Amino acid sequence: MTLKAEIPYGAYWSTPFARWQGAFANLHAMEFAAHVARRELARRAIDPSVFDFGVLGISVPQKQCFYGAPWLTGLVGASRAGGPTLMQACATGVRTLLTAAQEIELGMAQAALVITCDRLSNGPHLYYPNPRGPGGTGTAEDWVMDNFGCDPLGGHAMIATAENVANRHGIGTAEQHEVVLRREAQYAEALADDAAFLRRFMTLPFEVPAPGYKKVAATLAGDEGITRSTPEGLAALKPVVAGGSVTYGGQTHPADGNAGIVVTTRERARELATDKSIAVRLRGFGLARVELAYMPEAPVPAAERALARAGCTWKDLAAVKTHNPFAVNDIYFSRQTGIDWRTMNNYGCSLVWGHPQSPMATRAIIELIEELARRGGGVGLFTGCAAGDTAMAVVVEVGAA
Repeated sequence: MTLKAEIPYGAYWSTPFARWQGAFANLHAMEFAAHVARRELARRAIDPSVFDFGVLGISVPQKQCFYGAPWLTGLVGASRAGGPTLMQACATGVRTLLTAAQEIELGMAQAALVITCDRLSNGPHLYYPNPRGPGGTGTAEDWVMDNFGCDPLGGHAMIATAENVANRHGIGTAEQHEVVLRREAQYAEALADDAAFLRRFMTLPFEVPAPGYKKVAATLAGDEGITRSTPEGLAALKPVVAGGSVTYGGQTHPADGNAGIVVTTRERARELATDKSIAVRLRGFGLARVELAYMPEAPVPAAERALARAGCTWKDLAAVKTHNPFAVNDIYFSRQTGIDWRTMNNYGCSLVWGHPQSPMATRAIIELIEELARRGGGVGLFTGCAAGDTAMAVVVEVGAA
């Protein structure tokens, strides 16, 4: 199937991603995302007043985020656009895109602004009062660190899910490190010719605003804090968990950033596209959940469901992008689908450029669109896992308008 909703070609963007406690660490995630969206819409000559629906994806609370999407769209200048604020951990990028597409599909909106943002740096420290607790004391939570370290259903850390899948399927450290080196080489292709690929959707050099948004605090040439590995360096690393297989080199790093995508009717997509000869169609979405503590397995059934909705098979795919917080993810995906992991994730992925949660999938989908456009069109898949042993996937098609 093909949905009525389309993405106007070129009507999307992403900031560079900055390793946590880096260049974006002191910027309010929503205010920063609005600041970027205003500038990117202006570069594309898109008037914010065109939007009659907005979706905000965020997974780490920020001050006054209670006001959610209406606050953000108001900051952007889309003062008539209301909509939900969504949180589905690392699947938020796909969920927000689906929500916008559903609104268009039902005829409830004509043009939607989807913005995803997160700041893992300086995450909130929350206190939950309980006057009836011992001594009248409540409970506390470090939003980012505590949730990385403990799934409340099983009491295990995120890394345990990767170790469980690695152990079940015989995925060793050396094979994981092969994936890391390949992914870093693919990202290097995005940096070629003065980061020509990244410049297709990212404004570079990127001016980092000071918190008051009146001055420029720094300038980034691209993603900040990228690790460049060597076979010898990876081989010297020990597994994070004693007796395990996953090293720090075989997993991603927390990061900060934001990204945006415009979703409209087909007619409006032609008006707002930067190249009116190219159409970006949404073919299908999928959601899946696997057994407790086996999160890296979830992207496969999510992808199967998205492909079924799209009326496609694995053989129809010209490009595949995955969220790979662990190299284990891509190895398992490859073994289950028959797709060579060496051919997936061209130009970059979260294993390399980081893990800011909500905007992660949004950026990956944007990169997927641009890879397909460079190929001259075709069908592509993005799939990625999320907390709670879940995953979401989307199939897109780039072709002639």
